Amino acid sequence: MDQTKAKLIIRQATVADAPAIARLSVKVYGKADSFTRAEIRGQVINFPEGQFVAEYEGTVVGHCATMIVTADLAFRPHTWEEISNGGYGRPPAEDGDVLYGFEVCVDPDYRRLRIGQRLYRKRKELCQHFELKGIAFAGRMPGYYRRKRTYPNPADYLQAVKDKKIRDQVVNFQMNQGYEPHGILLDYLPNDKESGGNAVIMYWTNPLAPRDTGKSIPGLKERVPSNVRVATVQFMMRKIETIDQFEEQVEYWVDVAADYESDFVVFPELFTLELLSIEERKLEPARAIEKIADYTERFVEFMQRMAVSYNVNIIGGSHPTRVKLGHGKSEIRNIAYTFLRDGSVHETQKLHPTPSERRWWNIKGGYGANVIPTDCGPIGVMICYDSEFPELARHLVNQGALLMFVPFCTDERRGYLRVRYCCQARAVENQCYVVTSGVVGNLPNVENMDVHYAESAILTPSDFPFSRDGVAADTAPNTETIAIADLSLDSLLTARQTGAVQNLKDRRFDLYRVEWTQVLG
Repeated sequence: MDQTKAKLIIRQATVADAPAIARLSVKVYGKADSFTRAEIRGQVINFPEGQFVAEYEGTVVGHCATMIVTADLAFRPHTWEEISNGGYGRPPAEDGDVLYGFEVCVDPDYRRLRIGQRLYRKRKELCQHFELKGIAFAGRMPGYYRRKRTYPNPADYLQAVKDKKIRDQVVNFQMNQGYEPHGILLDYLPNDKESGGNAVIMYWTNPLAPRDTGKSIPGLKERVPSNVRVATVQFMMRKIETIDQFEEQVEYWVDVAADYESDFVVFPELFTLELLSIEERKLEPARAIEKIADYTERFVEFMQRMAVSYNVNIIGGSHPTRVKLGHGKSEIRNIAYTFLRDGSVHETQKLHPTPSERRWWNIKGGYGANVIPTDCGPIGVMICYDSEFPELARHLVNQGALLMFVPFCTDERRGYLRVRYCCQARAVENQCYVVTSGVVGNLPNVENMDVHYAESAILTPSDFPFSRDGVAADTAPNTETIAIADLSLDSLLTARQTGAVQNLKDRRFDLYRVEWTQVLG
C-alpha cells in the first residue's frame, strides 16, 4: 500500500500562520474577542517553541499559546490582560519555572477529533522538554452562570465540582487531563459572562522535573546575536542626469556599510525623489508624484540585489508607490521597503501622511504595522511622522521588535526636532533602539523638496548599560555622511528585566490598553 500524508498534525506555529490562526479565533470567539494577526505574530516571535497549531488536511483547526513564567507570577492574582501582555505573549522569563497556557481553541466543526486533548498533551511534552516544574493556566468555568444563585461565591462552585456534586464541562475536562484546581482568579476575563468573569487556576505537576534543572530556557538571548552593527546614511539630495547616477550614489553607501560589516543600513524617507531632478522642467506636484511611482519596480529590484550582493539588511528609506485598490482604482502611498540579505522584501506603509504630503502630493494613509523578522532579531519601521504617535511603536514592540528604524525627511530644524525628540521618547518608553536617517541637500526644481535639515542618529534607552546621553552615534547637521554603532541586544534584554526602570514590565493592563483595528488596506 502506498504511503499517504497524515491528515491531522500538531506542529509548531510560525509567523506565516498568523492569518489562519486569526481566522480561527474569529470563528471561535467572534470578531470583538478574537486574536489579531499582530498579537499572534507577537506570540510566535516572543516564544516560538511554545505556540502550536493543529492542522487537518492543510487547514488550521486548533491553536495553543503558552509562555514560560515564574511560579510567583502564575499563582498570584492577575488578569488575562496582565499575564498575556495584552495577548502578545512574553519572552521566557530568565528564572521561569512554570509553563503558562493562555489560549487553547478548536474549530467547532472539528471537535470530535480530540484536538484539544492533543494540544494539552503537546503542552506536557514541552514542559518536560524544558524540565519545568509544571503547567499552569486559568481555565473557564462556563457552568457557573447557571448556578450563580446557588453558589454566589465562585470558590464554593469550584468546591462543589471537585466534590462531584455538580458537573462543569470545562473544569471536569481539565481535571481529567491531570490538572488540579488551585483556587479562583476574580475578574480574570471580564467579558466571559458564562464564568462570571472568573477563572480557575489549574496546575499540572511535572513528575519528571528535577529539583534544579540548570537547563537554559531559550529566551530571546538564545535566538538573536549578542550585538548588531547598524549604519544610518545621511543622504545628500543633488541634481542628477540619469537614474544610473542615483543607483551609483546608493550603492556607494551600501558598499561603505558592508565594508564595516554592518548588519543593517538605513536610508531616509523620500530619498528617491532625487530622481525627479532628472526631468528637464519642474513638474507640478500631482504629476511629479505619479512620475516617481513609475520607478517603483526598478527601485525594488535594484535594492533587493544590493542587499543580497553586499550581505546587508537594507531599510530602503521610503518611496511613493501606486497601490491598486480594485475596480480599476489606485492611490499613492508612502511605503518603506525593507530588503533583507536573504533576498526577501517587506513593505511598511506610512500610516500618517503629513498635512503637506496630503496637500501637495495627495498621498494617502496606509494600513498595517507589522514587525519584520530578520536574522538579527525582529525589527520595526516607522516612517517620519509615524514616530510621533506612541501607539505605533508600542504596537511593534508588543510584537517583539528590538530595533526601530525611522527614515525621515524634514525641511527645517523644528520639524527635525519633533522627530528626534519623539524617537528618543520611543526608545525610552519601549526599551528599544531607534535608528533615524534623514535627507540633506536641496532640489530647487522639485516641488515641496526644496530644502532639508537633518542630524541622523542611533538612539538608545536611558539606563546604565547604554550611552550616557542615550545616543550611540549621530551625525553633523546637514552633512552627507554615515554613522555606525554596535548595539548590544544582551544589554537591551537585560535592561527590560532588571533595569533601573522597566517600562514594559510595569504597564498597568488593569487600567489601559490600545486596541488595533485589523483593516485590509
